Amino acid sequence: MTSGTPGTTLDTATRPTDIGPFAQRNWTTPHGLPPFEQIAPAHYLPAFEAALANHSAEIAAIAGETGPATFANTVEALERAGHDLDRVASVFFNLSGSHTNPELKAVERAITPRLARHGSAIYLNAELWARISAVDPEAEGLGPEQRRVLDRYRTRFRRSGADLAPEAKTRMAEIAARMAELGTSFSQNLLADEGAFALPLESEEDLAGLPPFLRAAAASAAEERGGRHGHVITLSRSLIEPFLVFSTRRDLREKAYEAWTRRGENGGTTDNRGLIAEIVSLRAERARLLGYDSFAHFKLSDTMAGSPDRAMDLLRNVWTPAHHQAAAERERLQALVQAEGHNFDLAKHDWRHYAEKLRRAEHDLDESEIKPYLPLDGVIAAAFDTASRLFGLRFEELADAPRYHPDVRAWAVRNADGSEVGLFLGDYFARASKRSGAWMSAFRSQERLNGDIKPIIVNVMNFARAPDGEATLLSFDDARTLFHEFGHALHGLLSDVTYPLLAGTAVSGDFVELPSQLYEHWLEQPEVLRAHARHYRTGEPMPEDLLKRLLAARTFNQGFATIEYTSSAIVDMTLHLSSAGEDGLDVAAFEADALKRIAMPAEISMRHRTPHFAHIFSGDGYAAGYYSYLWSEVLDADAFDAFREAGDIFHPETAARLRKYIYGAGNLRDPGEAYTAFRGRLPSIDPLLRQRGLAA
Repeated sequence: MTSGTPGTTLDTATRPTDIGPFAQRNWTTPHGLPPFEQIAPAHYLPAFEAALANHSAEIAAIAGETGPATFANTVEALERAGHDLDRVASVFFNLSGSHTNPELKAVERAITPRLARHGSAIYLNAELWARISAVDPEAEGLGPEQRRVLDRYRTRFRRSGADLAPEAKTRMAEIAARMAELGTSFSQNLLADEGAFALPLESEEDLAGLPPFLRAAAASAAEERGGRHGHVITLSRSLIEPFLVFSTRRDLREKAYEAWTRRGENGGTTDNRGLIAEIVSLRAERARLLGYDSFAHFKLSDTMAGSPDRAMDLLRNVWTPAHHQAAAERERLQALVQAEGHNFDLAKHDWRHYAEKLRRAEHDLDESEIKPYLPLDGVIAAAFDTASRLFGLRFEELADAPRYHPDVRAWAVRNADGSEVGLFLGDYFARASKRSGAWMSAFRSQERLNGDIKPIIVNVMNFARAPDGEATLLSFDDARTLFHEFGHALHGLLSDVTYPLLAGTAVSGDFVELPSQLYEHWLEQPEVLRAHARHYRTGEPMPEDLLKRLLAARTFNQGFATIEYTSSAIVDMTLHLSSAGEDGLDVAAFEADALKRIAMPAEISMRHRTPHFAHIFSGDGYAAGYYSYLWSEVLDADAFDAFREAGDIFHPETAARLRKYIYGAGNLRDPGEAYTAFRGRLPSIDPLLRQRGLAA
């Protein structure tokens, strides 16, 4: 239940002083941003309690309406309800991921099961479900968007158990509450493991092989952790991955890699394996209560793929050529090890190091040669310019916007005619208070039901900060991540719908990655790189020879990258297809067996091993759905071909269709219909295989 503008007043049992700025009906800050500096951790729990009470009263009034059920008094009323709860939750959960502290963690542990019970009470409310079921779209002459909202509500209620017997409903509510507790614990355990590890580099020998940019980032990480060591490597991906690439100390690479891949399974209070066993068991039980063979069958029944078989077919179709390619890559890397006079077998902690050496040999390309041409500000400018050329957007950086951390930057986003689109926040640097990874979220979503509500979208990254006064330089993978998340941001910013339920990224899980992955394509275009890949000191463009070598190496090491990702997706699906829903699941044994059955190369690890697989265990979002990145890649590779076929990567008519049917359409249509409206047909897998260099 989402909403955008005031509905009821706050619960009078809670004093305004208890909830601080959440007592205000409208924030008068620039662009209506939350007044972060005025919000204290102590405000959240009372604000949640007041908002929950208000929302419960609103739901009771809708369910208890005595007149005939109509779209307006039932569905629209649901869409207008919950404004206070949305506002508190959007601020709290954005900060609990990007800038947490012990007080926020305690609130998170307390509130997540209560929110789950609140949601269950709504979706399992028999009187409310009866009214939703009674709305007659034909008699009311509902339009397409209204029918879509009604259909999505009915689908949500059924999938939440609205048609179950009373005792099954009770069990569904218990499962939801416990799952919320487990997901929160999983996330907090993972953050604790990531924060607890630091590999000190205390001598020049320890720093062997590290280029200047990585030494500087390791020094900044050490300073942030109190400066007890001159340089440290943390488990932030922006530090650990380049360390594995460049360090010539094989013993230190092994130590760092072991810590990175064993997050969540180190024993003690932060070990996630017991939580995973219970999560899988509860998911399987929930699916059985709803009449599905497995959680995977339940999850995929409401996706573009439609079934686990279709998703697994795609994964297998990519796995086979990737496996062959990875084997060839491994042989070339092993030969390089032997050519250096070593007699060890290539190990998981060696692959990135020797792959970089092979890339230099085969493509005359060194990552440290590329990074000076990819300063963070330059890549941000490239992402903005691409949006301007595709969609006519303008970005104006704001100096006076409230921020939840000094690192955060803010831009007002406008259309070419000057009309407001929304607000974009960028939070780019790694810190101990932030969970790992990169993501897009919203402090406020677009809608028109409650007025012309403009979105406030945030991108959160974990780039390694350069020392004060120095430019932060990105790897090409970092730059791709920025473009990816900005694609998600555009999906939220360009949303053009009436009803909150359909806004922005609220689409099928295997469709939501299309806007983000498609946007990555523009980063790799010579036209974009020539304009924006400029040396951070001289401003000179990337030399044409380096540009050609960079683009020629796009499919280098793709066997490894595809195996790393696809193995994670297969383990995720296998886990949620299996009958491993009983207590006592041996997580490590299950993972090992699943990998053995697909002949996982010994020299490659899953991109996300099960004990730290936050995508699928911090919540249900990507559970039995990690395949969706590959499913969406089929779409994005085919979609970018539309621009190639038009002969212009910024082709105006193609870009207009893209905005109307993909970036701006939210969940107005079934995803297959939306893609067909843009492309004129459903996609082919062939562009994906060419894109990854896996075509026969």
